[in-house]
Amino acid sequence: MKVAIVGASGAVGQEFLRVLAEQNFPIDELLLFGSKRSAGKSYNFRGKDYVVKELTRNPEDFKGVDFAFVSAGAGVSREYADVITAHGALMIDNSSAFRMDSDVPLVVPEVNGEDAFNAPRNIIANPNCTTIIMVVALKPINDISSIRRIHVATYQAASGAGATAMDELVSQYAEIQAGKEPVVEKFAYQLAYNLIPHIDVFLDNGYTKEEMKMFNETKKIMHAPGLDVSAMCVRVPVLRAHSEAVWVETERPVSVEEARAAFEKAEGLVVIDNPAEKKYPMPLDVTGSDPVYVGRIRKDLAGDHGLSFWLVGDQIKKGAALNAVQIAQYILAHKK
Repeated sequence: MKVAIVGASGAVGQEFLRVLAEQNFPIDELLLFGSKRSAGKSYNFRGKDYVVKELTRNPEDFKGVDFAFVSAGAGVSREYADVITAHGALMIDNSSAFRMDSDVPLVVPEVNGEDAFNAPRNIIANPNCTTIIMVVALKPINDISSIRRIHVATYQAASGAGATAMDELVSQYAEIQAGKEPVVEKFAYQLAYNLIPHIDVFLDNGYTKEEMKMFNETKKIMHAPGLDVSAMCVRVPVLRAHSEAVWVETERPVSVEEARAAFEKAEGLVVIDNPAEKKYPMPLDVTGSDPVYVGRIRKDLAGDHGLSFWLVGDQIKKGAALNAVQIAQYILAHKK
């Protein structure tokens, strides 16, 4: 098994190395690629040092590669996709470049794993982190009764904007504590002691690109073009792990007991839901964990067909690197 990581020096690239090791993914040969700036850096994997090679337009660099995990931004993915896949490598792309292309499957293995086998361009797209976290919890409810409407408010950690954004949040708290003016570079405003109801650029309809990703990607993953989805995405002063408050409306009423039982049986979900003992998922506890955690499961008081619940998932793990690796694992386990 020959595996390549493109964007190896980034936050998600580094997480790929950790996840591949944790998952004991079968690798006989590992290749690391990055920008000119990253080339020459060395990273240890399973006791051996690997040097990052500069990504170029030489398709021979990817000859014999089975899986190429790519997390270097949409521009790089578009520019180099033909190079990466030229010799038959399956490109699992973490950017937004191909997510809505009709001939590129958008996959969360617990939800639509079979779609991974319909990849005519040898490209599979990894969904947006917030979408991944949400659809893992939507699937067991949708299996009971079709979901017809979703409202979601996300509370997204600094990690969603990369390692430098996490550093900036930490620095801002230190600067404020020292009586200094906090440096603001990664976000529109100071994130420390603040919330910013703005992730990605605003579009003509008043929603942000991040919110429209959830709108479009959820429909595609769940094979439900008529599904109504409305999102509000907020950046919060948390280092890592995204949270989501979700309201769903189903075709028939689904009881809290039914929902909880379905969540408990679902792959990739862990239920923490005991309000009497103040037990519910929080980013502080979920950081570094693989599953999506669900709690605060209750009936929606605004309608008989509604349910409400709270989700937390590690944005860099399940929201990015882990999901991509799980796609490859699903393919290896179900290959016909």
